[in-house]
Amino acid sequence: MFRVDMSDDAKPTAKISLPEDFLFGEVPTKPEALAEPRAGVAPAVPVKPIVPPSLGPLAAFVGTWTGTGFNTIFRPDNSKTPTNLPTPVPAGPPPGTDNVLELNLTSETLSFSPSLGSVPNRGSDPQGDVFLNGVPYLQVINDVTNPGQKVGIHVEPGLWMSVPSTDSPAEGPTVFRMGSIPHGTTIQAQGTSKDIVGPPTIPPVDITPFTTVAPGNVTTKIEFASQTATKEGTPRIPQDLTPFIANGTITQAILDDPNSILRNHIATQNIVSTTAIFISTNPASPLFGGGTDNIAFLLGADNDTPLPSRPNAQALQMTATFWIETVEETITVPIFNPGDDTLLIEGKSQGPGKPVPVFSVTPPVAIPAPRQIKVTSTQIQYSQLVILNFARLSWPHVSVATLVPADPIVVPAAAFN
Repeated sequence: MFRVDMSDDAKPTAKISLPEDFLFGEVPTKPEALAEPRAGVAPAVPVKPIVPPSLGPLAAFVGTWTGTGFNTIFRPDNSKTPTNLPTPVPAGPPPGTDNVLELNLTSETLSFSPSLGSVPNRGSDPQGDVFLNGVPYLQVINDVTNPGQKVGIHVEPGLWMSVPSTDSPAEGPTVFRMGSIPHGTTIQAQGTSKDIVGPPTIPPVDITPFTTVAPGNVTTKIEFASQTATKEGTPRIPQDLTPFIANGTITQAILDDPNSILRNHIATQNIVSTTAIFISTNPASPLFGGGTDNIAFLLGADNDTPLPSRPNAQALQMTATFWIETVEETITVPIFNPGDDTLLIEGKSQGPGKPVPVFSVTPPVAIPAPRQIKVTSTQIQYSQLVILNFARLSWPHVSVATLVPADPIVVPAAAFN
């Protein structure tokens, strides 16, 4: 069940919830093992407790996370329903006014339910059965480019799942993400994870469109005037980036590489460890499987695969990296006496509007003078690249965000030792 929780005084957050008594498991071969025991009578068959499989790197996906980000998407434009821009763009031969580059400053909520339990997947010889575990999620993203004008631009329910090593196919532990997008696309993206000491190395990402070819083939990049931040009369939303350039929220450096937002956010943070999760709908060998599915409208006038000849906006493939970072910082605890209310202390700000964790502090001893202590929090960053096909080109659609726990992080008493 999906819902928006309006109970708190703070801004509403999207949440996903399952029945409290729901837990995936294997149906027993002997039903009496689940029968209600009678007083003084031992059960005929001992009840075997269900031990959920490991979530692996997905163990950090707990609760609700909020934050900010940036989204870029080239989307089709056409003469029947043209985009009404403040400064009209003269018509020209394609590629020209057949697309609009939309830029979104975003606010996001990413919510996870408790883990599913033990999900049995049956194997065929020579592969035995395996048991998966995972967490349902709900992602909700709003455009907040214009202050006071919040517009919903994305909602995605889905599942993150963890898969153990298998013999057939011969693969090590993997994870996969299944998501449903309201525009008419579902994704199945598979991948692996890696533990890193310290902060991640976040590579650049390019939004420049390129000639449409099958995945993996040589392409030719075609840059558009809308990718130049200072050009005002291009097919772009917002058309005039002058105020955004002035306050640093949408600059040429960001258009050249949206991942620079992520690197800038962590530049002054003390990240002691990172778990990186890499997923793709077209994973590199030895992984295989996954893909995208699109409704007829997105595929357009025909359904040739993998490249329809006249798509409206086919989602061809998706790749994403999620960095789960452990951030260490120092906070100052004010004067505190036993019996006082729990303290809520914000972490270090990384800039105006950036997400900041809040720490819940109940000192186990009196604090007669302000005292500094070290604390840690978990932070999620991600960069996602979707390739859209329309108007005889492939168009990168890039989304990035930094998220922190929505609820206060409880500081253990050991922090005061």
